[in-house]
Amino acid sequence: MTQSEPTPTDPLSPERRNAIIDGAGRVFARDGYEGASMAQIAKEVGVSKGTLYNYFPSKAALFSAFIAGGCDQTLKSILAVAPQTNDPEETLHRVGIAVLEMLLSPFRQAIHRMVMSEAAQFPELARAFFEAGPQRALNYLADWLRDETISGRLAVADPDFAAEQFFALCQTKIVMRSRLRLIDRPESAEIERVVQGAICLFLKAYAASSGPAHTLKGQRA
Repeated sequence: MTQSEPTPTDPLSPERRNAIIDGAGRVFARDGYEGASMAQIAKEVGVSKGTLYNYFPSKAALFSAFIAGGCDQTLKSILAVAPQTNDPEETLHRVGIAVLEMLLSPFRQAIHRMVMSEAAQFPELARAFFEAGPQRALNYLADWLRDETISGRLAVADPDFAAEQFFALCQTKIVMRSRLRLIDRPESAEIERVVQGAICLFLKAYAASSGPAHTLKGQRA
């Protein structure tokens, strides 16, 4: 064990953990899930394989941590610091732009293609990807939609379904074409147009009425 490595009893600092996860992401994107090995990842981040296994018991666990970290950085921080304007449109705009920036990132697209190509052989990889990334983002947005409905600013009967709708609307026209390499990265104006269109449709469907408080799915009126 090198002097710079933590011993098995040392806690893993956030900085060291992020460095390991980032290095793992580079290896996954370059070599694919099957092609990546814990030995390669350890070499990439400059630790021993034993040290890596001490903190991440499997390649699947490390992949899940990588996806979850990216999701948290992109979405949780944005919703957590949403401006205190009680303006759903402003928050949805911030979230929509962040989602597209993530989905259009060449690095994130490489990870998505890797998961899609290996999902049949490694179904646990697809599940880990969905649960650690998209599902967490959907859950976070759904929780915000519930809060907005309780506050009376929106009227969303099924926040889980509505969260998926909003993310799908934000992918209109550009995400699939970008993943298939049919287009280069869209201009900022085009991204803005897609997000604004998504918000317009979404708020038309879920604008709060002046009537009685809306009932959330699973709650009594």
